[in-house]
Amino acid sequence: MYTDEPPDGMTELDLHPLGLGTWQNTDPEECAESVQTALELGYRHIDTAQAYGNEDAVGRGIAESSVPREEVFLATKVDTANLSYDDVHETTQQSLERLRTDYIDLLYVHWPTETYDAPETLQAFQELYDEGVIRHIGVSNFEPRHLDEAREILDAPIFANQVELHPYLQQEELRAYAEDHDHHVVAYSPLARTSVLDDEVLRDIAEKHDASIPRVTLAWILDIGVAPIPKATSGEHIRDNWGAYDVDLDDEDHERIADLDRGHREVDFAGAPWDN
Repeated sequence: MYTDEPPDGMTELDLHPLGLGTWQNTDPEECAESVQTALELGYRHIDTAQAYGNEDAVGRGIAESSVPREEVFLATKVDTANLSYDDVHETTQQSLERLRTDYIDLLYVHWPTETYDAPETLQAFQELYDEGVIRHIGVSNFEPRHLDEAREILDAPIFANQVELHPYLQQEELRAYAEDHDHHVVAYSPLARTSVLDDEVLRDIAEKHDASIPRVTLAWILDIGVAPIPKATSGEHIRDNWGAYDVDLDDEDHERIADLDRGHREVDFAGAPWDN
């Protein structure tokens, strides 16, 4: 479980608890500026993906910030169309060029779908890890059976599983699996794509703590040992999300939020990993 305070320093093994998500942040100037703003404020975990079409802007934001590259935990994901052995190698090199870096801290398999073939895909990831091109291997949207298979194939440990997680989808099974097998859970769409903003329970808790609903929601996610990566573009939202560290939820708050779980997904489609 993460502590309430972000770490003072980082090593290559650290995953900064609260990160900046960049999904749909496709305006190059706005994206680069948001990354730079977040880093100057104190964020150190930046998340992107080949599919987002903004790796170049993310790389520019990092390069133009005052934060040294070695203090940034940079994660990206290999697109589902690029998961064949050769394509993993080729497109990861392209990601490196766009991100203006010679290594990636955490490289994810974005989804175990389309061109994903566990032995072939993961062999390529293992080789990139062995070569030092990537510091950690991650997976995204994996269910326990996919994680079991990946652990059998890989020599390197799985570092993180990135999944949709918020008060309405609390992912207890995957959190328990992560604890049992010693890897992180990273939460995308931690604000349920703004759905939490209309929640009366969360509004009541927020008023109790004189905080915003996003701060309360992110504080809860941090408290349960998960690393949220909320998407934010404006400086106001980036700063407000960072204020989650100032929210001290009590047991009653946690009980009320736990009762909100209803297994609701914002991201779902025919053939999704949880349906097969």
